[in-house]
Amino acid sequence: MTAWNAEQSADFRGPLDVTRAATVVVDAQDTVIGWSPAAERLLGYQPHEIVGRPVATFLSPAPTPSMLPLPSQFRGNEIRVARHRDGRELIVAIAVCPLPGSGTAEHLLVATNLKDLRLWETRLALLHGLATQSPVGLAIYDTDLRLTWCNAAYEQEIGRPFTEFRGFRADELYSEGKFVTKGHPPTLDAVMRHVLDTGEPFLDLHFQGRPPSDPERDHLWSCSYYRLQDTDGHIFGVCEDAFDITDRYEAQRRLALLVEAGRGIGTALDVMVTAEKITEVAVPEFAATVTVDLSRAVLEGEVPTTNDPAAMSLVRVARRSAEEAEQEEPGQQPPLVNQSSVEYPSDSPQDRCLSSGGLVLDETVLVVPLRAGNSTLGLVTFTRGTGSATFDSGEVALADELAARTAVSIDNARRFTRERTASLALQHQLLPQHVPEQSAVDLAYRYLPADDVTGVGGDWFDVIPLSGARVGLVVGDVVGHGLQAAATMGRLRTTVRAFAQMDMDPVELLSRLDDLVGQSAEEQWGETGTPDGTDVDVTTGATCLYAVYDPISRRCLMARAGHLPPAVVEPDGRLSFPDLPAGPPLGLGGLPFESMEIELPVGSLLALFTDGLVEARSRDIDLGLDTLGRVLSDRHASLEELCDRAVAELLPGGTTADDTALLLVRTRELDTSQVAEWELPAEPVAAGQSRDLATEQLHHWGLEELSFTTELVVSELVTNAVRYAEGPLHVRFIRDRTLLCEVTDTAHTSPHLRHSGEDDEGGRGLFIVAQLVQRWGTRYSRSGKTIWTEQAFPATGSDHP
Repeated sequence: MTAWNAEQSADFRGPLDVTRAATVVVDAQDTVIGWSPAAERLLGYQPHEIVGRPVATFLSPAPTPSMLPLPSQFRGNEIRVARHRDGRELIVAIAVCPLPGSGTAEHLLVATNLKDLRLWETRLALLHGLATQSPVGLAIYDTDLRLTWCNAAYEQEIGRPFTEFRGFRADELYSEGKFVTKGHPPTLDAVMRHVLDTGEPFLDLHFQGRPPSDPERDHLWSCSYYRLQDTDGHIFGVCEDAFDITDRYEAQRRLALLVEAGRGIGTALDVMVTAEKITEVAVPEFAATVTVDLSRAVLEGEVPTTNDPAAMSLVRVARRSAEEAEQEEPGQQPPLVNQSSVEYPSDSPQDRCLSSGGLVLDETVLVVPLRAGNSTLGLVTFTRGTGSATFDSGEVALADELAARTAVSIDNARRFTRERTASLALQHQLLPQHVPEQSAVDLAYRYLPADDVTGVGGDWFDVIPLSGARVGLVVGDVVGHGLQAAATMGRLRTTVRAFAQMDMDPVELLSRLDDLVGQSAEEQWGETGTPDGTDVDVTTGATCLYAVYDPISRRCLMARAGHLPPAVVEPDGRLSFPDLPAGPPLGLGGLPFESMEIELPVGSLLALFTDGLVEARSRDIDLGLDTLGRVLSDRHASLEELCDRAVAELLPGGTTADDTALLLVRTRELDTSQVAEWELPAEPVAAGQSRDLATEQLHHWGLEELSFTTELVVSELVTNAVRYAEGPLHVRFIRDRTLLCEVTDTAHTSPHLRHSGEDDEGGRGLFIVAQLVQRWGTRYSRSGKTIWTEQAFPATGSDHP
């Protein structure tokens, strides 16, 4: 509508209408004898300048054949080239009308600018499309709220010719419908009456009902209402536009159900609780009744052994109906189901499901098998009441997903039931058996437990990939060895890894770890010591060294809690043991930790180790450090060779009275071509700049396939930084094993991922970013924070420079 002014936008007369167009009266000799004001505005000639002159003065004698044809309603007229008084040429549409009578006037020429005619045709096509092709239902009701006109989409929705329901009221067509949007009148009549009386439009009201064309299914429409009046302000009705959003609503409902399932199913390692959860999630939103039947072997922590699932012994472990759910008080736990055997007759949906191994849909009954790996653990039956709609394809897929999540959780609970004793001691406490390759360092390691019977001890090491292509290096020592020390070591290692992946600096990580160790000891034994009256706790006295190496800056930040300092061998062979502040052992509390940052030339060797390697009853610790330094100073040996030599010389025969861990890393540096960084102002234009820079850099790296996702990610992060931070912004891309994107600002507040409501106008950005990237997080510095994301390369792209 911006192409017309207010007067023109309300005028539906055609451009060749004589009341609007330029009109010229000519005689039999094609001489101008009449000239309208509209002709003066179009061609610039005043009447006294053109009257009496031939038509050829301003109009070409022949039509223009190269032009597109006129609209159908103007066929038979011509397209000509006209000359303006100032010499400009205009393309005009000409209609020639003979004038009857005996006077000198022979013809009337009606002319208009061709572009106005084309615009008019577009306008007519728009109105025609809305009436015949638009999926949005349009209807006009008069001041008595009776239907006077509707388009094809509305007529199709009713399912009858317009002539059969013309004059009906909206509430007569949808007598059972209602508005579900809160804060508005509930009925169609009340809504439209309010619009007529106040002139206030209603936009995007959600109306629920059953259209006459589909009376068995509830539909949901997004409706808008606005008052209609003519140019004089006379009110003659109200317009309704309605778009069926049933499919979108159903998709959102299914997604919400999956989210609810993710929150509830699998939160407890208990078979019965997990089975009960799927019934709570699915009733009544998805089905009227849900039952869960499991193999008896599953309840005993075993896998069903029969090769014929149809022959397995089933036990009813959970059942829930809509009637029972309505009777429950808020927060009330549903009653436990009596575990009774269940037998299904031959050819029943359940029997067919077990026999085929696939889901079975039989009218309003849907049966889905609970499968984990190659085993069938049981089945879930979803039932809808008589007269309800059957399960559509989307709902079948949703039921399959719910059953799959439940099956995995039940299988986990089954495994926990069978193996919890061993899992509590060792499952999450083992040392890494394989350390993945890192771009920041080359590495090698050795671990020798003092308890060579069980192969577990209290020492540990770890290599933790961090954001920004950095790597965290950890080595620690728990007093004692054996099963108890290994369990404690496992807790500490898991905690360190979790804290490290939160991008904590070494001092903060050790401080948090120290607090946690102190709390764990107090919670485990209290203030009175162990149950036998002693005050021994294997956690007290644990030591740890944590270092973070950045291959871009080549700087290493480290801190230690009562642990031995690392050994550093520079590429030229110089050996040093940095004077790193010792800090107290973990669990003592009350004393601060301090860090040290050093720059490591490319190819430097960093050795982290426990005291079991260099200390022995027959050897002073200083002698052990000297021996280790001498071994590591061999610049030509590989890391694996250095590990073997260190163990051979310091632990002859491979025996030790204490657990031993040795971690060797040789530093690398990322090539400058792998890093791109920019500084942007904290202004709204920064988002657009960041997108342009991202696109250009990804094109340079040959990663065009990631452009769309990366533009969206960096734009959201920069927009958040501009909105909530001050000072310049720093954007950095790193092409490593993945594509890393970092946005740094001066604020110390971290964004939080949340799920926005349907009516929220914001809050979805970070949620969308989290879905698009492989990982994301926040790390802090003294000057602010950095939000980083990580994206996998396309399957056809290189995964490493």
